[in-house]
Amino acid sequence: MTRKAPQAPKRIAQREEALCEALVLLTTTEEAQRFLVDLCTPAELRALADRWYVARLVARDQPYREIQAQTGVSTATVTRVARALRYGEGGYRRMLEKVTPPDRPRGRRGKPNA
Repeated sequence: MTRKAPQAPKRIAQREEALCEALVLLTTTEEAQRFLVDLCTPAELRALADRWYVARLVARDQPYREIQAQTGVSTATVTRVARALRYGEGGYRRMLEKVTPPDRPRGRRGKPNA
C-alpha cells in the first residue's frame, strides 16, 4: 500500500502567499536588496543568487560541468535548477524572458541567452 505524503498545513501556503505579495510590491533593486538582506541569512541569499545565476547559464545551454566549475555550486544544484527550468512552474523561464531583451540572440532550442 502506497502512502500519500502529508499535505502542508494551510498556514504554510498562506505564509508563502503573503511573502509573494510582499515581493511584488518591491519597486527598486535597492528596495529588493534591503528586503532580501533582512529576510535571508547570508548563506540563504548566496544560495538564491547562485541558483539564479545558474539558471541563466543553463538557459544558454552551457554544459553542467562548466557551470559547476565556473560557479563553484554543486552539480546537484545545477541539475536541480535545470530540472526546474524544464519541468517546473515556469518561474525561472518567465523571469529569464523578462530580463532578456527581445532582440537578444537566442540559444539552441529557441531559449533566450541569459
